[in-house]
Amino acid sequence: MKTIGIDIGTTTIGAVVMDTQDKRLLTSVTIPNGSFIKTACEWERIQDVGLLMKKAKELLDSLLEEYPDTKTIGLTGQMHGILYTDINGQCISPLYTWQDGSGDQPKFGGESLVEQITKKYGIFAATGFGLVTHLYHVKKGLVPEGSVSLCTISDYLGMWLTGRQRPLVHASNGASLGFYDSKEWRFREEMLTDTGIDLSILPEVTTEVKKLGTYHGKTVLVSLGDNQASFLSAAGMQEHVWQVNVGTGGQLSVLSEQHFEAAGIEARPFLDKKYILTGAVLCAGRAYAILENFFRSCAQSMGMEDGEQYGLMERLAGAAKEDAGGISVVTKFKGTRVNPDERGSISGISEENFLPENLVLGVIQGIAGEMYDIYQEIHRGTGIRADRLAASGNGVRRNPALREALEKMFRAKLEITGYQEEAACGAALSALYMKE
Repeated sequence: MKTIGIDIGTTTIGAVVMDTQDKRLLTSVTIPNGSFIKTACEWERIQDVGLLMKKAKELLDSLLEEYPDTKTIGLTGQMHGILYTDINGQCISPLYTWQDGSGDQPKFGGESLVEQITKKYGIFAATGFGLVTHLYHVKKGLVPEGSVSLCTISDYLGMWLTGRQRPLVHASNGASLGFYDSKEWRFREEMLTDTGIDLSILPEVTTEVKKLGTYHGKTVLVSLGDNQASFLSAAGMQEHVWQVNVGTGGQLSVLSEQHFEAAGIEARPFLDKKYILTGAVLCAGRAYAILENFFRSCAQSMGMEDGEQYGLMERLAGAAKEDAGGISVVTKFKGTRVNPDERGSISGISEENFLPENLVLGVIQGIAGEMYDIYQEIHRGTGIRADRLAASGNGVRRNPALREALEKMFRAKLEITGYQEEAACGAALSALYMKE
């Protein structure tokens, strides 16, 4: 059975065609997202929904033309972010992405909404979570007039393709909005009411992979969150296999039947009422990109031609001492989910070890170290061991030194997942779990 999977990511839109019976990838296409909108508020990170729908439709239509016997369309996309829809199911706002910083602005008696939510309700909240962003809009009078519901961008793609007027959201996306009790599989309605949020704006949530409707006669499925979709394609339903995903940000995830949460660790709803225990790294591949930009600036300052420095960095990492000469780099350049004000650092510098190769390896080990910290927290709480690492995302796929650092820290064999468009492939594979 042929299934198309579409992933609306933060920087790219990916699509695949898979034969889901034998889990064989038939084709894969990736195009730039290119939809960010400039805004007067430097903390906002918003995207053009109309442009995203146009690009996704063109991609989908081209694949349907090439594979007309496709039966199903699976969806996924960037989690946490929201857009608003009206009574007819039409989007009436930009997409406020997971990178949106409204929740961190100290505009409420010198505190941010994240600080107030954490202090008052004792739950995990982070800027960029959809209901944190929505609460900011409620308090500042910024909710678009005529808004009757909200959802993620991939949920809206499903509405847009099928003509639905209200979003139907899988729990994997619903939980990503925040204020969600994953143990009870429901929104924390009492808390939301107390904040002043009107509950009628919440989308309907399902724990199953359901049919949304049809598009040109093809069944369109409810969207999975991109973390869950990526995990499905990388590790499936296997236990003790940890997915290391490194893109702009990063996640470490493992399948669990037990509910476990800790500071910075989420129990994210998955399939069959199981969880993916996940910790997020805000600055994973981005940390390496920041270092590349540093080397590029150095080259320009010395009168050299501007050009990509990743090849040089790879050679430098190979020449560095195993422990980066004693240099230790904390790569929390954008803070953490728990402490957004935390920043990176470089320590252990001496006259002998302050060399570019040690700095490169130090950053790589810093990225791996953030992942390993998450593993230790989950392992202490659950006992789930690391038998194998399933690595996904271009940040680890293209960086052999990072793969080596991860294997050494985790003392586990690392394997690159077979699919480059992991989330889109997971969206396609979700057809195997469809409930009528």
